[in-house]
Amino acid sequence: MTAPGDLMQALFLRLKTDASLSALLGGAGLLEQANDKAAFPHVTYGRTSAFDLDTGADNNGDQLITLHVWSKAQGEAETRLIMDSIKARLDGAALSIGPRGQTRLSLEFAEARYDEDLAVHHGLLRFRALTQEAV
Repeated sequence: MTAPGDLMQALFLRLKTDASLSALLGGAGLLEQANDKAAFPHVTYGRTSAFDLDTGADNNGDQLITLHVWSKAQGEAETRLIMDSIKARLDGAALSIGPRGQTRLSLEFAEARYDEDLAVHHGLLRFRALTQEAV
């Protein structure tokens, strides 16, 4: 199974090489964790769940990865544009992560909403990462 930290690094590397996403985020908008001084908009890495997929093969690893999009723009258009850019870059992607094999990503869930408590638009993208271990 691909370690969650290795997968996060591979995802962020793939996202950082996307010029259109970098432009939407203003450059340094991919954060492992946001602090109080983080500029908006930005994307943070959320919860990862790892488990074995019951496929009959001993070498499959299955993880759910959550990415959060945060925006203070008027309306949710900016949040949706960032989410669409991330989806275009990651949905269906195949990542090689070290000697472990290949990890394929698929979008499982996406949602955008306004969080009144934080006064921000919050987008959530959940991807399934299925790793086929090298033999």
